[in-house]
Amino acid sequence: MGFLRGIGPLEIIIILGLILLVFGWRRMPEIGSSMGKGIRTFKSALLGDDEKPRQDPPVAKSGDESSPY
Repeated sequence: MGFLRGIGPLEIIIILGLILLVFGWRRMPEIGSSMGKGIRTFKSALLGDDEKPRQDPPVAKSGDESSPY
């Protein structure tokens, strides 16, 4: 990422300040949450995790079922 080499800490602070001015403090958690969901969806699409998780079949109990012990 050659274009990020010239960005220092001061520039990052300025960019974050501008983002706060545009979106506001109250919308930051919503934006972070939606970005996280988007990243998880993207990763699962790349890995091919489209299938539903498999459920284990019920295990048959042995012995007398009428007894509490």
